[in-house]
Amino acid sequence: MINLDDIEIIDEFEEDEPLVDPRKRGPLIGKIQIVDQADDWVAINKPAFVPSLPERGKFTAQSVQEWAKNQWPDSILCHRIDRETSGLLLIAKNPEAYRHFSMQFEHRKVHKIYHAIVNGQLHFNDLWIDLPIIAEQLGKIRIDRKNGKPAQTRFKSLQVFKHFTLMECEPKTGRLHQIRVHLQSQNACIAADTLYGSDIPMLSWVKRKLHGTDTPLIQRFALHAKQMRIQAPDGTALILEAPYPKDMEVMLKHLNKYNQ
Repeated sequence: MINLDDIEIIDEFEEDEPLVDPRKRGPLIGKIQIVDQADDWVAINKPAFVPSLPERGKFTAQSVQEWAKNQWPDSILCHRIDRETSGLLLIAKNPEAYRHFSMQFEHRKVHKIYHAIVNGQLHFNDLWIDLPIIAEQLGKIRIDRKNGKPAQTRFKSLQVFKHFTLMECEPKTGRLHQIRVHLQSQNACIAADTLYGSDIPMLSWVKRKLHGTDTPLIQRFALHAKQMRIQAPDGTALILEAPYPKDMEVMLKHLNKYNQ
């Protein structure tokens, strides 16, 4: 049986909030790009702000699960990522493929790489964070060495700018908000992650002589599910990779131009 504690999950909801009727949901936010697929699975590049699963309460955007069911009626999401996080999501097209993939997630055989744009100049060379985390109210997570669930993440600086760092993040466990909380524990909040102490970064922070209106460098926390290594049902070793979405691509372009 799959252990949901070992899978990345989306933001929690209030139990007494009804699910929005799928017929009343708004359109899908952003275009879903298919990265790769076979007869029994498909990997997509999820846009930011698209929920993995149908959400309760105020959000009414169509979810990836609803989109997938329209394409492949027997499809099942193999894992989930936060609503604001962009990047790789693996979908099984049938229950047999789902069982194959879910066993790998359960036994931590899946290698996942995320990229984050983090506040500050950070020189992490395979920094290993092993700090247990626990859920608080209002969907926030914190470090709790006594009562928290085990959580481990490896961090490596890929490119260091004057005020930001492009960070590779490899979660060994898949707890809710794990990467975000572990980075916060190192005084290294993800850019625009207001839930964990970051401000919205502005263009004026990196471009000194700004003419015209100041604009945000990015309007959601800068976290992207970049790569996944997993075995397909036919035994093929898959290396799946999702290109950056436009907002992260533009922010990195500005950092390379103005923040070296």
